Amino acid sequence: MDFPALLQDFAKTVQANDGQGLAALFTEDGTYDDGFFGPYQGHAAIAGMLQHFHDGGRDYWWEFEAPVCDGANGYAQWRFSYASRLQGCEGTPVLFEGMSRFTLRDGKIVLYREMFDRGLALSQLGFAPERLARIVAKAAAAQNARPESGKHLARFSR
Repeated sequence: MDFPALLQDFAKTVQANDGQGLAALFTEDGTYDDGFFGPYQGHAAIAGMLQHFHDGGRDYWWEFEAPVCDGANGYAQWRFSYASRLQGCEGTPVLFEGMSRFTLRDGKIVLYREMFDRGLALSQLGFAPERLARIVAKAAAAQNARPESGKHLARFSR
């Protein structure tokens, strides 16, 4: 598998708002777990999620670097920027960096998950501290609700 080529296709389809192209990179039951919007499973949901991206922003640029892949799992760091379309923030540039994990099967993405600082990204839009706190609290709750988080948190409830 040519993981750098997959990353280029991934970034290109996101930048072009090509929902069908992005979805085609995933298995039929694949999941895109977006750091802002949460998980989207299946081709139709992934394509719809990408449209949601473009409803809220424009001029996307996604730059992957330092890819590593063993055939089943791929990792890459990235830099991502766009201009907001959100009411009250129109045209505001947003830039943030993160890491992605791709779980792969037969050259397709089974699960895409990303890690980045939501607060850093959203603070560039001038969100009020209360709004940032709600967004970050929701992300923390989602993380802590994952089955793999249970053993970490259970040890404190003794």
